[in-house]
Amino acid sequence: MRAVVFDSFGEPVDVLQARNIAEPQPRSGEVRVRMLASPINPSDLMTIRGVYGQRPDLPATPGYEGVGIVEANGGGILGRMFVGKRVAVLNRVGGNWAEKTVLPANQCVPLPADLPIEQAAMFFVNPVTAYVMTRKVLAVRSGEWLLQSAAGSSLGQMVIRLAKHTGFKTINIVRRAEQAEELKRLGADATAVFDGDRDDPSSLVDQVLHVTRGGGVRYAIDPVGGRTGTAMTRCLRDKGRMLLYGNLSTEPIELSSRDLLTYTASVEGFWLAKWFAAAKLPRRLATVRTVANLMRAGVLVNDVGRAFSLEEITDAVRHSETKARGGKAWLKIADA
Repeated sequence: MRAVVFDSFGEPVDVLQARNIAEPQPRSGEVRVRMLASPINPSDLMTIRGVYGQRPDLPATPGYEGVGIVEANGGGILGRMFVGKRVAVLNRVGGNWAEKTVLPANQCVPLPADLPIEQAAMFFVNPVTAYVMTRKVLAVRSGEWLLQSAAGSSLGQMVIRLAKHTGFKTINIVRRAEQAEELKRLGADATAVFDGDRDDPSSLVDQVLHVTRGGGVRYAIDPVGGRTGTAMTRCLRDKGRMLLYGNLSTEPIELSSRDLLTYTASVEGFWLAKWFAAAKLPRRLATVRTVANLMRAGVLVNDVGRAFSLEEITDAVRHSETKARGGKAWLKIADA
C-alpha cells in the first residue's frame, strides 16, 4: 500500500516521500482503517521537524487526524461495533497519511453520514479542541471574558463563533491591526494587537485591563508560548485559569510565582488526545454529537483549502505553509 514516510527529522519538503509499505495488521483491541482523507496540521509538521511534544520511532508516517472506514477488527467488542462504519480517527502516534492505518479502537469515533468528507477529516484537532477547552475543561461562564492568542487561526475563529453562540466574550490577540479589523467583522468582542517578538508584555496587560475595566480575565487559552504566553499569564485575575495547547514559538513561558500566588491562578497543559483517551465512551460520543451539531450550524466549521494526493505530498506541505493560502490543505486519499 502507499503511504507518506520520513526516515529522518527535518524540513517536510526535504524528508517526506510517498512509497510502498506493508499493509498493517490489527492486534487485539485495534482496528484497521481505510483512510479517506487527512488534513495537514501544524502539529504534523512540527512532528516531522522533530520539535513536537513527542518524537515517533523512525521511519514514520505522519498524520494525527483524519476520516476513514473501519475495514478490519483485531479483536474486541468496540472494534467489532465499528467495522464498516465511517469514523473520525485521532491517531495519537500518527500514521494517517496512508491508504490504511492501524490504531486502538478507542481512538475512533463514528461520524454522522451527512458531514462532508473534508469537514469529517478535520473533525478533531480544531473543532473538538475548541469545544472541549472552552466548554468542558474551562467551562467558561456566560458573560465572562476569555483571552486567546493566535486568534486569527482556524481554531481561534471557531472560538469566536462559539463564544457568540454560547454567550461568553473573547479578547483576541493578533499581531497586526488589520487582523484585528477582520476578527471584529467576524464577531470578536475585543482585540489586542501584540507581537511577543516585538512588544513589551506590559502593553498586552494594559490592553486587557482596559477592556475588562481593570479586572483581568478568568480564562485564557494559548497555543503560542514564549513571550506571548508569558504576557498572557500576567492578564489573569483571581482564580484565573490558562490552558496551553501548543508551543508555536518553541520558547518557554516565564511564570511569576508572585502573580500566581497573589491571584491563586493556574497554568495547565491541554492535549486533546490524552483528554479523549481518558474520557469514557458515552462522554466521547456525546462530545462528537454536540460538535457535529455545531458544525452543521456553521459554528465549528473548518476553512477548507486545496486537496492533494499522497503522491503530491511535497507540494501539499509547501502549500500548507503559504500565507493567504485560502483554507487548510488536506490529503484526499481515497473515495468513500
